[in-house]
Amino acid sequence: MVSINLGSIKLNDNESRGFSTKEYSLFVIQKQGELYVYRNSCPHLGVELNWVENQFLDPDCELIVCSTHNALFLVESGLCVAGPCNGASLDAIAHEIVNDELIVHLPD
Repeated sequence: MVSINLGSIKLNDNESRGFSTKEYSLFVIQKQGELYVYRNSCPHLGVELNWVENQFLDPDCELIVCSTHNALFLVESGLCVAGPCNGASLDAIAHEIVNDELIVHLPD
């Protein structure tokens, strides 16, 4: 496992932000005070979910949306609940907050 410090993350509820490392494209969402981190890759086609920078949520800010084919995913689990990848899940990334900084733990 490789740990990477993404620095201080200041998000409001229902806000998202994308990040890139050498090997991964990731995104973070804050919902009800909790941070959720996922790999930015649709389980259907392997494409990045967003087509606008830092835009990963539907207009109601309730679900993660894939801009390629409008698949919808639960923020809390990454489970696809609508679209061609229904039943599949986004890859959740282990993470922790240390001294107000987001540390992600990426698989080797």
